[in-house]
Amino acid sequence: MEFYTMVLRKSRNYWVALCLENGIVGQGITKEEAIEKLKEAIDSFDAVHKTENDIYTSPLSVKELHEFLTVEGVEPTTETYELRAVHA
Repeated sequence: MEFYTMVLRKSRNYWVALCLENGIVGQGITKEEAIEKLKEAIDSFDAVHKTENDIYTSPLSVKELHEFLTVEGVEPTTETYELRAVHA
């Protein structure tokens, strides 16, 4: 795959980057660190996936995306999320 789609969100003191094509997650103190960790995780996953035939891959479901975007707590949030293409 040439690129992956990810969503970034702030979770307490960290940024979390979620890949929509496979559900892999990266986390960091900054957005850039979270993206870099996600790229590393995708590269590692892709390397193993090439050698192992029985690894399950599937795009994230809408339900899983909703869970990721739902912020802890009862009150609705006005938080901003970012959607980006990541070249891994």
